[in-house]
This record gives sequence, structure tokens and C-alpha cells, in this order.
Amino acid sequence: MKKIQMVDLKGQYEKIKDKVDASIIEVLNSTAYINGPEVKAFQSELEAYLGVKHVIPCANGTDALQIAMMGLGLKPGDEVITADFTFAATVEVIALLGLTPVLVDVNPDDFNIDVAAIERAITPKTKAIVPVHLFGQAANMDAVMDLAKKHNLFVIEDNAQAIGATYASKDGSHKKAGTIGHVASTSFFPSKNLGCYGDGGAIFTNDDALAHTLRGIVNHGMYERYHHDVVGVNSRLDSIQAAVLRAKLENLDDYCNARRNAADKYDATFANETKIITPARTGNHVFHQYTLKIEGDRDALAKHLNENGIPCGVYYPIPLHSQKAYQDSRYNEADFPVTNQLIKEVISLPMHTELEDDQIEFITNTVKEFINR
Repeated sequence: MKKIQMVDLKGQYEKIKDKVDASIIEVLNSTAYINGPEVKAFQSELEAYLGVKHVIPCANGTDALQIAMMGLGLKPGDEVITADFTFAATVEVIALLGLTPVLVDVNPDDFNIDVAAIERAITPKTKAIVPVHLFGQAANMDAVMDLAKKHNLFVIEDNAQAIGATYASKDGSHKKAGTIGHVASTSFFPSKNLGCYGDGGAIFTNDDALAHTLRGIVNHGMYERYHHDVVGVNSRLDSIQAAVLRAKLENLDDYCNARRNAADKYDATFANETKIITPARTGNHVFHQYTLKIEGDRDALAKHLNENGIPCGVYYPIPLHSQKAYQDSRYNEADFPVTNQLIKEVISLPMHTELEDDQIEFITNTVKEFINR
């Protein structure tokens, strides 16, 4: 059995090595390192894949979120509602822009933002909702969009973990996660389902005017060189990363299917384990993470796995409302019962495109051995 990796980037690279290497060499020969043909081609190909009018590449997923909020014209003091159970980047950019983050609880099954909690948190100062499509599964976007329409709010999808996922709407339509709200962001961090070999990100929207604003913001506010029409930042996807992403994009659906197949095998093995709750699938899950809920000593299980050469992760061990940077007297622990329980229970097992059956068997047997001892 090969050594088990949390994410096997080397194994994935070896399968596309010739194309990736040739594409990188082409960029080196062209010397078009910034906004070169590879970036423009990737933008166009990702637009076609997502079925969205505009993709604006940028330097990383955190920048993508920040730029999306800048493009919407949100002002200091405006309240932005998002999930308490997620990575800090989501709330980080809200605070950086002088906006007021409002954290709410999540669902116990799919870990995504609780729409009823959103509605309770809306005030006259609320201007936007940021649903996070956590671990590879879209939030309840029908309900989020209905709520946003009712209260005249922007919806900014944080799609850093769910690119490739499809959301089935109540009207029968199917759309890619990240194409439903007013604007969305994603990350191309190497471990993502669509990851580059460094940092990278993108913003998606179907709004022509907003897309124009965003394209200026990512490039110092310029549409014409040395003419700064809006306040901008320096956040561009470089051509080498775009070349890598182009090579991977044509395989993205295969990557997502490989992750689902691995998740199916995990699920089947844990099906009769009463102390293990496997991930709920309320939609088209692409399994950026495969996250269990454990009844028992989760931290001891993590130690046991590590001692047996099995990497694992706890996403996330501390809720955002308890983080020193984001503590606020407005928050009451009673408002976060699900998040406060999840941080004690969740554990993520290895999940990537190169997982082999013998590895999955060893991982699952090791988990069950601990749970049932």
C-alpha cells in the first residue's frame, strides 16, 4: 500500500505531467507572465464550464471575497451575515473592509448556514449574506435567495470549497455552485478540487456592470493604463498558474467523480456504525473534505489515526465567534448550539482523486477498530 496522503498532489500531477509541463514551458517561452494568453483562455473556459457570463481571475480566494464586496459598494458599518463554522477568510475580509460581521449558526446535517438563523439576524443595517458552500456541498440557495429578495440584500457565495458542485433548484433548474447569487468567489489553493501550484482565485457574476467594476478593482482600479477610475488592489492570477488550471479544468468532473466514489466507499463501510455519522448529501456533493461526526473521543481518534500513519484534519476546532479577532459582545453562546457541538465531533479523513481501495480499507478499518474497542 502506498503512503496515505491527506491530499495526493504528486499523484495527480503525474497523470497530467506532460500537459502541465508543456503549458508552463510555453508560458516561459512567451514571457507573458501577467495577464497573458493563458489567463484569458482559462477565464473563457471556466465561464463555459460554469455557465456564467463573467469570470474575473485574481490572486487568491481571500482577495476574491474582498474584491466581490468592494465591487458591491458595501460601506463601513454595513452588516454582512455569514456562517460561524467555516475558515476565517470569510469573516476576515468583512472586518478588513470596516464592515460589521454577523455570525450565525449552521445546520447539523450538511454544516451549511442555517437560513432561519440568517433571518433572525437581519437588521436595518444588513446589506449582504455570505453563504459558504462548506466541504463541497452547496448551501440552501433557494431559501437564501428568497430571503435576500425579501429584504433587498446582496448574496455573495463563498465557493472556495465547492467548485464543480451543482445545485438543484426547486424550479427544476440545475446551476453550478457559485453562479446563483449576485457574485461569488473561489480559491485555487493547491488542495482544492481545482487547485493550481501556488495561490490563485476568481470571482464569478452574471451582472455586466458589476463585472466591469471588478475587472478594474483587481488591477489597481485601471481600465486604461495609468487611469485609475475606481479604488483598486493588485490581485492578478499569473499565467503559469492559469496554465496549470487549464490542464486541470478539463479533468474537474472526473476529479469530482473520483472523490464521490471514494466517499461512497467510506459511506458503505461505516453504514452500520452507530457512533459514526457520515456526511449528509443534501445536494451534488463534490467532497472537498470527507467529514464525519464522531460519538466519543474525537481527539483520541485523531491521535490513533496519526499513530497508524493516517493523516486527518479537524475543520474547524474553534468557532469564529470565539476567535480573539472576532469576539463581540453581541454574540451569545446559546445562539451557536450546532457549531459548538460540531467542533467537538468532526473529523475529516483523507480525500483526494488518487485514493486507492486498499488505502480506504485500511483507513476505515483503523477508524472502526478505535470506535469499537
